[in-house]
Amino acid sequence: MIFSTPTAYALRALVELTARAGNASMMLDELAVGTDLPRQFVRKLFAKLVRAGILVSTKGRSGGFRLARPAHDISLMQIVSAIDGEDVASGCALKLGRCSDAEPCAQHDLYKPIRQRLVDYLQTTTLADLSASLKSKPAWRELCGKSASKEHA
Repeated sequence: MIFSTPTAYALRALVELTARAGNASMMLDELAVGTDLPRQFVRKLFAKLVRAGILVSTKGRSGGFRLARPAHDISLMQIVSAIDGEDVASGCALKLGRCSDAEPCAQHDLYKPIRQRLVDYLQTTTLADLSASLKSKPAWRELCGKSASKEHA
């Protein structure tokens, strides 16, 4: 597992929000339809994302959550940092406190290029990229079709 559980849920919820609502607002109840995302947990994560300037929350009948800026301007690194903190990609592979180039752990030299590739991926991949990928999946399109037909029934 590359991401913590909170980050994984945040990414999944944001991708669903982007794919379904685009720039419009969506209520959490709507977002939870067709997913196994735990609503109350996502609510807490979305509060963090609002504080980080990734989401905007609006109360009221036509309220909900929407992206604070275009999906192509939101990198995965910004999301991961908002949920897990700024140093998420710089930690020791063995979770030792004193791991650095000057005081390397046993995995440091092997893990360093992998960590750099991960950082590069997180900095260059956007929410729009993940949303486009999700929309291209037949299973997701089928699920959305079933959810839409339930809402209209």
